[in-house]
Amino acid sequence: MAKKLSNYSQLLIPVIAILLLVVFNLFRDPEFFSVGIASNNNGFPVLQGNLISILNGASELVVLAMGMTLVTAASGGQDISVGALAAIAGSVFVKVLKGGSIGGGRVIAGFLLCCIVAMIFGSLNGTLVAFFKIQPMIATLILFTCGRSIAYWINGGATPTVESPIITAIGSFIPGIPVPTPILIVIVTGILFALVFRFTNLGLYVQTVGINQGAARLNGINHIWIKLLAFIILGACCAVAGMINVCRLSLINHETILINIEMDAILAVAIGGNSLGGGKFRMIGSVLGAYAIQMLTITLYAMKVSSTDVKAYKAVVIIILVVMGSPVVKDAVSEFWKKRSGRGRAAAAGKGA
Repeated sequence: MAKKLSNYSQLLIPVIAILLLVVFNLFRDPEFFSVGIASNNNGFPVLQGNLISILNGASELVVLAMGMTLVTAASGGQDISVGALAAIAGSVFVKVLKGGSIGGGRVIAGFLLCCIVAMIFGSLNGTLVAFFKIQPMIATLILFTCGRSIAYWINGGATPTVESPIITAIGSFIPGIPVPTPILIVIVTGILFALVFRFTNLGLYVQTVGINQGAARLNGINHIWIKLLAFIILGACCAVAGMINVCRLSLINHETILINIEMDAILAVAIGGNSLGGGKFRMIGSVLGAYAIQMLTITLYAMKVSSTDVKAYKAVVIIILVVMGSPVVKDAVSEFWKKRSGRGRAAAAGKGA
């Protein structure tokens, strides 16, 4: 029972953050979360509203937060190159699409190739961390610095556009389906992670390596391979995020694509109640953390806060959330409730006597 309560308490911070934002927005504007149906440019009915904007706008961040959770749990550090790697993957995707007429086969080929390239770069980051034992943030600083330049070179310094009904459908709506396609991609990605954790021991191995690498090695777990695999999976997540963003805009801009998203991905993991020092993790916590960040962003924009001030307001709120979820605060709250429950039992025993 105590173990179950501990598991649920890990989700307390993101759930409280989302509930507070929901209550605040309902008081500020009772219609804030209303969902309506409108017709898009092609005449198909589609869902619209702030709630849909939150779920849709957070898609890239949610996918990256899932991969970042594995890397954090396995290595005890964070990958700060995910935005740059998404730019590289997006550039490869566009390069393939520009090679001829854009059809279903070319789109699939482009996605597979950008996945392979992103996973190769992810494996390079993983090699530096797992084999050479370089701290993850320092190891990924290399790609963070040069990744967008690589994306720039892939397309010869251009900012090419890719216009096609298929690309539009991936970035917005599939004809006849009112739910934005990026939301569906997030659902598919989450199901894939759930299946992997359900039918393999990857989740257990990642947590074991993150908690005690030496003990994991003594139990026959190859800690180098587990860390490397975590970075490779994160690379695939970067490819998915890069593809979504390219399809949203129908172009690739190496300088602005998913700029600064690595910081939001790390914060999503932290707000989700996962230890940034590695070990035990809950993927759903990171997902909720990502949606909490996006809900905060949409709320600030709805309050007419300028884009230049949004980051400052987000920083203040995120500091509060992270402090609330810190081990010091958690221990203090736990100690407080232990004393309260102890006094309650003592009083009950006194009355019984």
